[in-house]
Amino acid sequence: MTTPIAFLAPLGRLLGLCAGAFLLFGAHNASAQGRLDAQYEATLAGIPVGKGAWAIEIGDDTFSASAQGGTAGLLKAFSGGTGTGASQGRVVNGVLVATAYTATTTTSKKSETIRMVLANGAIKDFAIEPEPPVDADRIPVTEAQKKGVFDPMTGSMLRAPGNADLMSPDVCRTGAGVFDGRMRYDLRLDFKRVETVKAEHGYHGPALVCAIYFVPVAGYIPDRPVIKYLAAQRNIEIAFVPIAGTRILVPFRMMIPTPLGPAMLEATSFVTTAAPPRVAKTQ
Repeated sequence: MTTPIAFLAPLGRLLGLCAGAFLLFGAHNASAQGRLDAQYEATLAGIPVGKGAWAIEIGDDTFSASAQGGTAGLLKAFSGGTGTGASQGRVVNGVLVATAYTATTTTSKKSETIRMVLANGAIKDFAIEPEPPVDADRIPVTEAQKKGVFDPMTGSMLRAPGNADLMSPDVCRTGAGVFDGRMRYDLRLDFKRVETVKAEHGYHGPALVCAIYFVPVAGYIPDRPVIKYLAAQRNIEIAFVPIAGTRILVPFRMMIPTPLGPAMLEATSFVTTAAPPRVAKTQ
């Protein structure tokens, strides 16, 4: 599985392999405006393997999100890599509507950029540079499968609908389709628990912990062990916390069991602020 970077796929090949299980649901109802600036650390069996940053800004009419990161520690010595990702779009009737997505990953062996143009929840155009060779074993993605989907960056946020409590179990009970430029997959969530989390800097409060299930649809090679492994997993979980001033929740921590021990991505700094409402101009 490739590194679809939306949210922190730049953290290295290990988390890149798991990233498909980490990209959630976009096009959410953003009832207000807010900003997030966060720093994350990735570990494998408790050993640091990567670091990254994520910034999200939701305005009155537009939104933007960007991530960057790279491998660290022992992993950097064996398979160093860096990456960036970005998504932007419009805010229409309180809904985030992505219009563009870009992700670049670079290792010692190659650099790859994925670009996508979206309109109304459909992939209108996309490209991978340099263009990868055709693999006859890869299940092709149909045009129909590129509709009703989200890009990974916009899709890394979870919405609390209506006036529901942000920590309500029903907020977890959702699902969506994602296209990352190469692969089309479904993600399904279910409620696990509510707990308290604390970053070294910033957020200290409740987190909504959801189980997540990865369902490959197309654009993948069926015999790949990592695809089979992720599809069979029933113990992947993500802890979500809200962006201040909005009804959007974003990942604070993610845990994926692996044969080498738990792979963990967790915020070390999580600073979120609500933007004051825009005052209409008067003559």
